[in-house]
Order: sequence, then structure tokens, then C-alpha cells
Amino acid sequence: MEKENNNIIIANREINAEEYKAEDIKNLIYTIRGKQVMLDSDVAMLYHYETKYINLAVRRNKERFPESFCFKLTREEFDNLRLQIATLNYQGENKKQVTRKYLPYVFTEQGIAMLSGILKNEIAIQVSINIMDAFVEMRKFIATNGQVFERLTNVEYKLLEHNNILTEHEEKFEKVFDELQRKQNEEFKQKIFFDGQIYDAYSLIIDIIKKAKQKILIIDNYIDDSILKMLSKKNKNVEVIILTSQKSNLSKLDINKFNKQYPILKVATTNKYHDRFIVIDNKELYHCGASLKDLGKKCFAISKIKDDEYIEKIRNYS
Repeated sequence: MEKENNNIIIANREINAEEYKAEDIKNLIYTIRGKQVMLDSDVAMLYHYETKYINLAVRRNKERFPESFCFKLTREEFDNLRLQIATLNYQGENKKQVTRKYLPYVFTEQGIAMLSGILKNEIAIQVSINIMDAFVEMRKFIATNGQVFERLTNVEYKLLEHNNILTEHEEKFEKVFDELQRKQNEEFKQKIFFDGQIYDAYSLIIDIIKKAKQKILIIDNYIDDSILKMLSKKNKNVEVIILTSQKSNLSKLDINKFNKQYPILKVATTNKYHDRFIVIDNKELYHCGASLKDLGKKCFAISKIKDDEYIEKIRNYS
């Protein structure tokens, strides 16, 4: 039996919940009172806890969970949420169950961050990273397309209510969503991150890594094993070459373990570089003002260098 402590609750080891990635978790985020939130039951599932223990942790630590972190839904909000979930058309074994005896609590991004420091099980860290990634992706999407998306949602509800979804409307929706996707995929040029924007910076680096189809070259004198977590998101069979200094904290054991699951990674030392660079498929060059292990700790910028001449020079210089 674990010690009785406000910061410790007992995980249900019998729960065999699926490991969700950020892309899946985005489907569990809803907008209520103008905030992006997750249901207590969904949070419990992701962390491998029963819902009652998640809420117990909140009650034991009330001072850590102001309303901006966690709040209880009203009956009207819960009914609207059930309509929203039903609209998503869950099917089969994964169908969302929203019938509950008591009104649920919901957690904002800050509330989940606070909760991750209270929970005590071995998956909490990775789950927290995946949840934060999902919130970042949702925030980026809503910031870009919020007004259009809200209008589409309202129109879709009306169509569902009247059971009159016609081919003409479907074609219009497809055109609008294609345009939204095009905007999301617009070419990145440059971005400045300020102190504390750790997940936003992390998310952008992951997006850059995922673009590679054949090869990634990373030049960073102060690499550590945190780069391996980022590179685990790369496409299958993409070769990675890291050029770093002898001060690097990346061990041979780290490299060997990574290569067994995510080949191919090669690491070499050099003293030719001061700044940090990422080259994707020998076609795209990015300059990073901070080491990849220090993303978001201080103000820095990431910029795309469009001159092909520099890409060739870096390849030959390396």
C-alpha cells in the first residue's frame, strides 16, 4: 500500500487502455466556455486511472486547480457536449459513452499539466507530452481557421437536425476543408518563440522532421538524448545524420537502442559549426537559434533559408 499523501493516488493496473498519440488525442478535445478542454473520463483513460481517482486527486489538491484549470460542467453544457460527441459519429467498440450519473469535470491544458505532476505511474510523462502536443495542434488549427470552422459546425448541426445532407452541401464542405488543409500546409518561413513556449517550439521541430522522406541532417553542438524522442516521430526508413561536438551527451548506448527501433541514425563529431541547422532531404535548410535540447527555454527563432546554394555548401562542408 502506498503512503497516504495528497500527491499520490493509486493507478488501476488492470486498465488496459490503448496508447494514444497526439493525433488521436485531438479527437478528445472539446471547446467549452471558450476553452479547449478534455473530459475527466478521457483524461483518466489516457493516464490508466479510474475516473473517480482522477477527481479524488483534484479534491485533495483544490488549491492547485482553480476554475481556469478544472471546472464542473453544467447540465446544459453536458447535454450540448453529448450532441457534439454524437455528431462525430463514433461507431463500434470505440463508440463514446457519455451516459453518467454525475456531471463530469473537464480539464484545460494548464489543468492537465498540473495533474501530470500529481499522478504517480510510469506512463504519466509520455502521456503528458502527447496530450500537450494535441492541445498545441488544436490551438494552431483554431487560431488559423477558428471563425470558418465555427460557421461550418453551426451549418452542419442544422443539416443534421433537418436530416437533409445533400450531395451539393457535401461538395461545398469538401472544397472548404480542402482550402483549410491548404492553409495549414503553407510553406513555413520563420517564427520567433519566447521563454516558456516549449511545446510550441517542440511541435514545429516535429513538423519539420516529419517532412523528410529520405534523409535528415542535424547540426547541433549540444545534442542530448532528448533529440531521440523528436526523431522517433520521423517517417519510417528515413536516414538521420547528426553532426555534433565532443561535448554532446548522446551516448553510444542511446544510439544503438534507437537504431534497433528507428533505423538509421549516424552520429559524428565536428568543430566546424557554431550555429544549429537542419537539412531535410538535401532540399530544405532551417536555421535554429537555440540548441534543440533547449527549445523554448529562452527567446529564439527558427528560420527557413531558401537559397539552394547554402544547402549545397553545408552538404559539402560537412
